[in-house]
Amino acid sequence: MVFLMKNTTAKENRLNIRCDLRARELLDKAATYTHVSISEFVLSNALASAEKVVQAHEHITLQPEDFQAFLAALDAPTEPNPALEKAFKRHSEQVAR
Repeated sequence: MVFLMKNTTAKENRLNIRCDLRARELLDKAATYTHVSISEFVLSNALASAEKVVQAHEHITLQPEDFQAFLAALDAPTEPNPALEKAFKRHSEQVAR
C-alpha cells in the first residue's frame, strides 16, 4: 500500500540513507511504477510502516472478558500500599502548589 503525500507542509528536515545497488534499483522501479519520486516513495512507505509499529506499541486490545475485568478494577480501586503513600508524601513535599 502506497500513501501519496500532499505537499502542504514545508520540508525542513533531511534524511540520508545508504543502500546497495540492488535496493536502489528496486526502489527506483517501484517509484516509477507508482508515478512518484523515489523520495516520495521511500518516505510514504516508511511513514506507513512507522505508523503500524507505533500503533502496535501504543495501543492495547483486550478480549471482552478482559475489558470487563479492567473496568471492574477501575470501579473498585484498592487502598494505597505503604510504598504508594510514601511516594505521595514525597511528591507533595517536592512539588510546589
